[in-house]
Amino acid sequence: MSFERTSRISGFYKMNIDDRIQIISKLSGLTPEESKLLVPGGGLTLDAADRMIENVVGTMSYPLGIAVNFRLNGKDCLVPMVLEEPSVVAAASNMARLMREGEGIKTSSTDPVMIGQIQVLDVPNFEDAVKSIEESKKSLLQLADQQDPVLKKFGGGARDIEVRRIVTEKGEMLIVHLLVDCRDAMGANAVNTMCEALAPVVENLTRGRVLLRIISNLADRRLARAEATIKKEDIGGEKVVDDIVSAWAFADSDPYRAATHNKGIMNGVIAVAIATAQDHRALEAGAHAYAARTGRYRALSRWYKNGEGDLVGVLEMPMAVGLIGGATRTHPIARLALKIAGVTTAKELGEIMAAVGLAQNLGALRALVQEGIQHGHMRLHARNLVVMAGAEGELIDKAVEALINSGEIRFDKAQDIVKKLKEG
Repeated sequence: MSFERTSRISGFYKMNIDDRIQIISKLSGLTPEESKLLVPGGGLTLDAADRMIENVVGTMSYPLGIAVNFRLNGKDCLVPMVLEEPSVVAAASNMARLMREGEGIKTSSTDPVMIGQIQVLDVPNFEDAVKSIEESKKSLLQLADQQDPVLKKFGGGARDIEVRRIVTEKGEMLIVHLLVDCRDAMGANAVNTMCEALAPVVENLTRGRVLLRIISNLADRRLARAEATIKKEDIGGEKVVDDIVSAWAFADSDPYRAATHNKGIMNGVIAVAIATAQDHRALEAGAHAYAARTGRYRALSRWYKNGEGDLVGVLEMPMAVGLIGGATRTHPIARLALKIAGVTTAKELGEIMAAVGLAQNLGALRALVQEGIQHGHMRLHARNLVVMAGAEGELIDKAVEALINSGEIRFDKAQDIVKKLKEG
């Protein structure tokens, strides 16, 4: 096999783990020391864990898989994913193969702008307060930038200030938004520090009382976008295209369905987020808040049929990710995952995550409109069961087929089948 940088690895799922590690190491240019991190005991040490959080008593491992076949803007990409749910990595890889034509998945993103919020209570005159903030915008932005000169040096920093009046059960409040370009950082520490510095000045300007000053996880200024076209003949024909669009329309119109639809998208997004040690709780919160931005909870993605009858999918969502600071820099597997993915900027990482979310969404929709979601899940579950029962090599596929044909996808049945195949 040629080891040029490619994500198209035929039969990757059939290989044993050692062969997969060897191939990924060569494709990603991993050193022998880095490759050793992928074997049991090679990742996070107890000492490192003890420095990350409090009251450490151990570590917990999750499977790290590689989604293959991804091609973004003409560039192949191997995607590290960490999660416990079967079928996600397989579905993302299979759908990415259908999206490879030409430049593959088209991705883009906005500037990495995060929002800091300063809550002002007991404002005596809202009109005067808003006017004072607007007139002092330049000095407020300068003060914010003084808190992080390194961010300013690398092209980031405070960009704008916006003022909002909101009505709550505790009365009317003034909310000052500080918009900060965080570059390759997620930005929580920088934004929170800036808001803290601005708080006393805002109090003087508004003659009110500042209470909260904290970043917002609804990062609707920091968006990643992925778009792909899938040929109708590759997805199963024009009827399947129509059915997928109808399934999407259901999700976009009904919050009960939208919640599960969006969960499927986040299966892919969060798996990459965990692999690269991102704040996946913030990503989840931001995504679901963005889905409800119109006042009704809707689908994050959009699917439609183009003039040629082909399927087109678009996903746009907040993507507050970073490569600087936090667990992304301290966790050895996170650093390794970034190298495997070949990303050097937070922008690239966010766009990969959007692409994976779109591919995963398509996988779920296609399964739902064709054989049903359980078909793929049960096949992978059957594979896990026969492996647990002792099946190896070529015996695995035979045992899986026998287990599925039995209609009893249970461990005791898998043990019985594997035993008979080994004896026979």
